[in-house]
Amino acid sequence: MDTRFTYDDDFLELFDTWMKDQGFTKRTQQAYLGDVRLFLTSLGEKELSTIEAIDIMRFLTKMRQGGAGDAARNRYLSSIRTFFSALIELQLVKNNPSIAVKKSKVEKNSVPTFLSEKLLSVFLQSIEGKYQIRNVAMFLLMSYAGLRVSELHRLNISDFNRGTNSLMVLGKGRKWRVIPLPSEIVHVLERALVERLEARSGSEQPFFVSQFGRRISIRMIQSIAEKQFEQLKGQYMELQGKSFSSHKLRHTFATMQVLAGTDIRTLQELLGHASIQTTQIYTHVGDKQKQEAMNRVSAFIPVGMGI
Repeated sequence: MDTRFTYDDDFLELFDTWMKDQGFTKRTQQAYLGDVRLFLTSLGEKELSTIEAIDIMRFLTKMRQGGAGDAARNRYLSSIRTFFSALIELQLVKNNPSIAVKKSKVEKNSVPTFLSEKLLSVFLQSIEGKYQIRNVAMFLLMSYAGLRVSELHRLNISDFNRGTNSLMVLGKGRKWRVIPLPSEIVHVLERALVERLEARSGSEQPFFVSQFGRRISIRMIQSIAEKQFEQLKGQYMELQGKSFSSHKLRHTFATMQVLAGTDIRTLQELLGHASIQTTQIYTHVGDKQKQEAMNRVSAFIPVGMGI
């Protein structure tokens, strides 16, 4: 096989097929393909088997000079690493030169944006309209069961086990996890099924159906959430200037679990994180709450104390 890259090389198509088979979201596929296309274009006519870590470093340096920060640099590197992992699995190359390239250190202590219990309640109660029950059910599963928007999109009726009051969730990397559901959520899901539109075609029966009789799209879920958040911002000054999306509901679930004392391993399972390091970002929320509690106590410490 001629392993020299051209702009429209088949390797990108192979990589795209591999990511689809692995269960990558459409957004991730597009991002990774764009990153890898830039990388391959920067190589010119260099043969696949001769790519070295220094070639990747040069590309990343060029991106940084173009304004890419540490987080963006790491995404480029992640895209390239995944690309070579795919080629190794497809037996097109033997080595992954990107392994020798270190990631940039990124500040990991930022606290994820989340809603307070009060604002979450207001958010859910503000949902109205013809598809109210469907939308409430979707956002309950994000904010009280931790589902990703892509997981809502993929959810089928058969994934809902009424006998055990649990949900089978197909997450990233096509990994399944079981989420036990509170009775309140089960009740809303049952109502959503009663009012659900019938899907027009297909062997699968999606749980959430659009007004057109098709599986509800990721973008539609995001759009519905964005509309509700905009209404909420108009009522609460503390939300002004803050960015909210449907994913913030999942952040809210994780935050509530941390504040309730859920251990990190259990939370990792509930969120479907492959690495516990991803879950640990939420422990900073608990640290912040502890600091605020100690700051309140400090107001009662006698000044001077005779020392």
